[in-house]
Amino acid sequence: MTSLLAALALPEYGLLTVFVVSLLSATLLPMASVPVVYGLIELNPALMWPTIAVATLGNTLGGAISYWMGLGAEAAFERLTRRAPSRSQVRALAWAEKWGPRACLLSWLPFVGDPLCAVAGWLRLPFWPCLFYMAVGKFLRYVTYVGALIWAFPNPFA
Repeated sequence: MTSLLAALALPEYGLLTVFVVSLLSATLLPMASVPVVYGLIELNPALMWPTIAVATLGNTLGGAISYWMGLGAEAAFERLTRRAPSRSQVRALAWAEKWGPRACLLSWLPFVGDPLCAVAGWLRLPFWPCLFYMAVGKFLRYVTYVGALIWAFPNPFA
């Protein structure tokens, strides 16, 4: 993983780096994409909106991958076992079923957002509405986090 990140060093590849890191961080891999997005914007402020757009696209596609992983896991689980879910699993699944695809608005949350995309697939929630809500949530996350970082650290390289 270190060699992949070294190969995608920001100044040389910019938006490609943002896309790859955003995509990977939206799967179940423990990575953070906001520092990469913020770093590129600080290096080249003119790329703010393209960077946020590319990060949103990569992160949304990563969420779609998690969705499909959940869908596949549910199918495999059904074939392998008929075990009853735990009490906490029942509550979490009931909550996700209640809110439906709108629950994917929370896909930007740390620790629970990526598994939430997988749960949406597990529950066989409609893919396109889930993808839409994932994209909205992830876009708002980048705008909020990057805006807060720019406000808090106006010229970190000065």
